[in-house]
Amino acid sequence: MKKNIIAGFAAILFLTSCNKDEKILNSLNDYNTSMETKGYHFGDKLELPKDVAENAENVTISFGDKETSNLTIDPKFFTLGDNAVTFNIKTKGGETLNQDATINVFAKNPEKKISYQIIAEYPHDPKNFVQGFQVEGNTIYESDGQNGSSQILKYTLGTTTPLASTKQAQEDFSEGSTIVGDKVYQLTWQSKKGYIYDKNSLKLLSSFAYPNVLGEGWGLTYDGKNLIASDGSKLLYFLDPNNPTKLVKYIAVAGSSQAYDQLNELEFHNGFIYANVWQKPIILKINPENGEVVGTFDFTDIAKQNTKGSDDVLNGIAFKGKNMLVTGKNWSKIYEVAVK
Repeated sequence: MKKNIIAGFAAILFLTSCNKDEKILNSLNDYNTSMETKGYHFGDKLELPKDVAENAENVTISFGDKETSNLTIDPKFFTLGDNAVTFNIKTKGGETLNQDATINVFAKNPEKKISYQIIAEYPHDPKNFVQGFQVEGNTIYESDGQNGSSQILKYTLGTTTPLASTKQAQEDFSEGSTIVGDKVYQLTWQSKKGYIYDKNSLKLLSSFAYPNVLGEGWGLTYDGKNLIASDGSKLLYFLDPNNPTKLVKYIAVAGSSQAYDQLNELEFHNGFIYANVWQKPIILKINPENGEVVGTFDFTDIAKQNTKGSDDVLNGIAFKGKNMLVTGKNWSKIYEVAVK
């Protein structure tokens, strides 16, 4: 009888412990779910629910190969945008509980809606599947994609006749490109390599491999010191132009109420990175120091006039003096807009 009573007490204690653990995890899940949309800013402190705080001996957060007991949103640990983390709770009862969650970190200041006025239109070859787009003087340098028809070319703004061009191999799908001094750098989508050309003749000079962290090649620009590449994620990667295989640093991109991924064609101008979001008629103005989106352009009206399917989307940004040139994949026009 005595053994049965002891066993009964043990069962009750076990059930009580299980119920308490379940309550802790449920409270934490409700809190994290409520905060996903609201998000955090750098410097904010996680206010854990009472059920968690009162019953936890220790709480840590792990993110990738990092772990911290500091429950403040620290830029040394978190990035802008979504952070897939795991909460690790050691209870006062000696149990270890784990729960996955997403912590969204947003920019503190709202993005400004930047207005513009169309001041000129130029012809563009609708056969060109634009992936990279730059202007120097009155010359357009363009990288065009699709397997079997990928190329790098240049032509005079206002015409569509190439001054020079170089085609890629059948297996290459050309992506972003940028001018660095007397050379043009070009990415490929999934070939895990880029090309370097002579700017005047577009003769191929050499190729380079991507750093392993760069999943695919999407957009490319140059800030006067580093190449800046996108791979379709929320991240922008800074590469050494003398050795593009070397990663210098990376930043994540987010606005004040949402994270941005699918970052595609890039342009650097007057201290800011400009990026279009793939399959959306918007261009972001990004602070390169911290990844915060400080402004957005809405090109919905222009895109509607040129987009008939899912592929012929806005995908070209260049600056001609103070004005911006925009175009897209298989568009028949290039638009010059004055930024207000």
